[in-house]
Amino acid sequence: MMNFRSAVTVLFIFFLGIVTKAQYTMHKMVTVGYTYQNQSFGELGGKLLFLKNDDVIYRLGASALIGSAGSKFAIMPKLQADVLLNFEKNVDFYHSYYLLIGAEGTNKYIAPKIGVTLFGLLDLAGGYAFPIGEARLNGKELKGLNVNLTLNIPTVFIHDMFK
Repeated sequence: MMNFRSAVTVLFIFFLGIVTKAQYTMHKMVTVGYTYQNQSFGELGGKLLFLKNDDVIYRLGASALIGSAGSKFAIMPKLQADVLLNFEKNVDFYHSYYLLIGAEGTNKYIAPKIGVTLFGLLDLAGGYAFPIGEARLNGKELKGLNVNLTLNIPTVFIHDMFK
């Protein structure tokens, strides 16, 4: 448990340092997705997106992974940090996709990941999960291949949709 807290603290301090160096714009998003981690989980949560320009974008998120492990209902908290990169200049169409580099952690595993995102709204990422100690979820070990498919919906869009 101490490793998880240490990792979260380091990520928080890192991103806090980046955000305080320059004036960044922040956008809130609702997250809905699918995660495979030796089991299938639905994901529901939120993210904060920080950007100064559209070449490098930072995201911090918290969500709940909801699924079945060992034939029992299970919910796990998940924290994540991502950096979205695209260095194409003066070409709007090429800014539709970004390279996604990040990490996610739960109380059972930590997983670095890499992937692509379309407009920062639809993410496809994969990585490898490392268990925290001997942590198991209803007897199921959560290590190995990690795949995420996530839809990030800006709250501005949701607000405008119900006007």
